[in-house]
Amino acid sequence: MNTEQAAETHCSANQCPVSTPEGGDLKEGALKRTPFSKFKRVHSNFKSPLQVTDSAKVSPAEEVAELKRRGEQLDTEIAQLEAEGCRVEELEHHIDMLHEYNDIKDIGQSLLGRIAAVRGTTTRDLYSHFGLELDD
Repeated sequence: MNTEQAAETHCSANQCPVSTPEGGDLKEGALKRTPFSKFKRVHSNFKSPLQVTDSAKVSPAEEVAELKRRGEQLDTEIAQLEAEGCRVEELEHHIDMLHEYNDIKDIGQSLLGRIAAVRGTTTRDLYSHFGLELDD
């Protein structure tokens, strides 16, 4: 039994989930395939299954109160960090240094990738060759 005969035994003409191309014209048949659906509008607008119910919505006043509470909490955390000796300028300097580090690391990764391609090996193998740890 071939695949067409097997398909015919499992679904009738009106109940088969997808149309099957006939003959040797697979390209044209592939364009005609449509999914089986019990819904009339297969290409309707997307509706998320996660809907916000009316009971989950908060009033604007409650939202404003929550945002004010969060702002006060953040101000308290900032004051605590400043009391511990942290300064905004120092934080900005560290962020700049992290950006520079990430840029240099990206360039290094790119170079390792190119070397690996030229040598026909993996970057993992090059790590041990150059004395690098995989966590580097």
